[in-house]
Amino acid sequence: MPSASILWRPTATPEANAMTDPRMHALAQTLIHHSTGLQQGEHLLIEAFDIPEAMVVALVEAARAAGAHPHVALRSGRIARALVEGAGAPQLDAWAGYDLERMKKMDAYIGLRGSANASEMAGLADEQLQAYVGRYQTPVHGEQRVKHTRWCVLRWPSPSMAQLAQKSTAAFEQFYFDVCTLDYAKMARAVKPLQRRMAAADRVEIKGPGDTDLSFSLKGIDAVACTGSHNIPDGECFSAPVRDSVNGVIHYNTPTVYMGRSFENVRLTFANGCITDFTADQGADDLAGIFDTDPGARYVGEFAIGFNPYITHAMRDILFDEKIAGSLHFTPGRCYDEADNGNVSDIHWDLVLIQRPDFGGGTIALDGEVIRRDGLFVVDDLLGLNPEALA
Repeated sequence: MPSASILWRPTATPEANAMTDPRMHALAQTLIHHSTGLQQGEHLLIEAFDIPEAMVVALVEAARAAGAHPHVALRSGRIARALVEGAGAPQLDAWAGYDLERMKKMDAYIGLRGSANASEMAGLADEQLQAYVGRYQTPVHGEQRVKHTRWCVLRWPSPSMAQLAQKSTAAFEQFYFDVCTLDYAKMARAVKPLQRRMAAADRVEIKGPGDTDLSFSLKGIDAVACTGSHNIPDGECFSAPVRDSVNGVIHYNTPTVYMGRSFENVRLTFANGCITDFTADQGADDLAGIFDTDPGARYVGEFAIGFNPYITHAMRDILFDEKIAGSLHFTPGRCYDEADNGNVSDIHWDLVLIQRPDFGGGTIALDGEVIRRDGLFVVDDLLGLNPEALA
């Protein structure tokens, strides 16, 4: 969800003035102490898109209790759409300039992203989105926030998200707090063997439903375990393929929304690292615009294995979907500094493949050894990452 270049103050509602749900306090404690590790005297930016005031207040209070200095920007997804839609280079550069200066003064960042409409940015011209990403998102978030602050980004359980998840609002709310407040310290201990295996691996082979048959190398590229420090919910371990080593086909079997546009059954063909062909059952007409953003958009910047036990089905929200138990994501675009394969791009599009039996099954092999089959880890040192062990 893009940031707006004005502060937004929502109209007071009974919800905004109600007593804070105790689950909000528990989540605030996780974000302040586990995710960002906020320390006395540090500055925290809380950027909230369409979020109940009570949750923002809970974060402010938790930051103050830690002796830190909270700063708040209240945002609106609908206003952001209006701003991006007509913004030329002078506005985008000025907007990025003052938000960048503020970000430089921050030690930590928490992005709370709610939305009444997950497709708010749908219909914007490719060139407008590319200008916004290149002139605003990349310098403010891709460069400064990601590389120079301790940050955590999370969604908020809105009715629109409940609808996408095909749950009632109350049931989705409970699911949200369950998944966001699980024992991430336990997960952090369980993932260490997978992190070591991925960091030491050379050849990776992925087989799955449809005609998925993909191979690549991880040689010389580090692996990073994600257990609540940068995203809530969390539950993945990521690396990146050697840039020109990817060959074969991957057929993603989860629907997704990217820059407000919906896609289903995206299929990519690779030769020597480069995407040479692409199709989709939904959104096919938008693929060329994404992959032509810049040269790096046709190469992959991330390979990750997901294992959050509470997230089992796609809900068209990547912060949840990339953590699905039994999934992996293979990401065209920019790599992360922590697992640097040299790929530079203004895009970073996490596309997800689920390998559980109910989604067609599949395997992941590292250097010829199958480590996960049909969504479950099958080697002794990784059994602790299976759902029954983590839940």
